[in-house]
Amino acid sequence: MALLLVVSLIWAFSFGLIKGLAGLDSTAVAVLRTLISLLVFAPFFRKGGLGGSQMARLALIGALQFGAVYLLYLRSYAHLHAYEVALFTITTPIFVAAIDALAERRWSGRYAAAAALSVAGAGVVLWKAVGDAGILGGFVLVQLSNVCFAGGQVAWRRERARLPAGSGDASVFALLYAGAFVLTLSVSHFTTDWHGFAASRSQWATIAYLGAVASGIGFFLWNVGATRVNAGALAALNNAKIPLGIACSLLVFGETANIPRLVAGGVVMALGVWAAGRGADPAAP
Repeated sequence: MALLLVVSLIWAFSFGLIKGLAGLDSTAVAVLRTLISLLVFAPFFRKGGLGGSQMARLALIGALQFGAVYLLYLRSYAHLHAYEVALFTITTPIFVAAIDALAERRWSGRYAAAAALSVAGAGVVLWKAVGDAGILGGFVLVQLSNVCFAGGQVAWRRERARLPAGSGDASVFALLYAGAFVLTLSVSHFTTDWHGFAASRSQWATIAYLGAVASGIGFFLWNVGATRVNAGALAALNNAKIPLGIACSLLVFGETANIPRLVAGGVVMALGVWAAGRGADPAAP
């Protein structure tokens, strides 16, 4: 659990830092982040007893949990404030619980109710912008990103249990980042003008930090921690970064918000998360 809390602190600053990359192609940023993360862990890769099919599954998990997440998540910043992105990740535990329940064939209608509450809470936060297609599109992008992140976490927990004895997390993690890099690079072939990509020195520094620390080390520690807690604890800890991220965006990076509406919407969304976790089996793996 301590690992998950440490990562939450690292990620809290990422929301505001990413907003500072405004003007850069988000797909290109996703490619660079996943490439840097891959380079960080490539030296630790050990094939061990991994078969070709298992290596492919690990790469696919990375493509989902890291690659697809960044393609969607980074694009949402074009439409939302950093604190809004932070808040809207609150639905991730609902998706973690729901996907885990589907995999275990113990679906409950409370997940649909939880999702409805979360959407209602988002509506409170975005009340004056409900008719803005761009902002609503940003909300949808974050939710799709949350689904991918949740699905990747559940898949990793299951695949990690199947790894050959003696396989360490660091020895296989390069495969996850390789899958993410291949996906983002493939998408950039259709969307990115690399000749026109011009980041400032501070933006390059931010990308390097996000790739090596927030993405590379952060996701590694998160996935290691995810295998050491039950599904209920994992779902809850997904949201530890939210109040920290909102506070950093408002106090450190100077964003402004309607605080009463932000709090009211956050409470409604938190009720949705509570509804998703209510009655869950705390001993579930």
